[in-house]
Amino acid sequence: QYRPTLAHYFIALLHQKGLLLRCYSQNIDSLETLAGLPKEALIAAHGNFDSATCMDTQEKVPPEEVREAVMAGVEACYELNRRYGGLIKPDIVFFGEALPRRFSEHSIEDLKSCDLLIILGTSLKVKPFAGLPNLVKPGTPILLLNRQQVLRSADVFMQGDCDDGVLELARLLGWEAELVELHERESGRWLYAKGEHDTNNVV
Repeated sequence: QYRPTLAHYFIALLHQKGLLLRCYSQNIDSLETLAGLPKEALIAAHGNFDSATCMDTQEKVPPEEVREAVMAGVEACYELNRRYGGLIKPDIVFFGEALPRRFSEHSIEDLKSCDLLIILGTSLKVKPFAGLPNLVKPGTPILLLNRQQVLRSADVFMQGDCDDGVLELARLLGWEAELVELHERESGRWLYAKGEHDTNNVV
């Protein structure tokens, strides 16, 4: 039911222009990939609902089957567990669980090699994710687009909504029309694929 916003499409646009090293996200909704960001360019630090695993056998379970079982009710979930030989869990990170291996494999090198760190919409309270800004090389500029000031070491703080912030940033870069066009085109395509297309109501 959730749809990518301008902020998600801005990240995808950075990738299209060859400027994005990696996107680190705490979100589990996969809206970055729905906006067109390739999975290899995204590290979902808390996992997402794109995949699921049987906890007893470690067998991967198609997420569509999990979704159908959840929507059908408790008995359908029990039947799914019986079919795969154990409890089925979406590949999201619960409190106390380790982050995905890709996080530790890439984070230190990525942050040390980036030329600019852009931080969007976060409280920066959950560790180890909150420590990522500390990994950049000294002198690397940090841009924070957020409703609250959560990082005093940020070189630039643009206070407000993420969508408003990226739109202003796109305007300053001369990308405003390109970003809006990408948002409208891809949003319309996604809605059409979901059977929700309405030419008068494309976000």
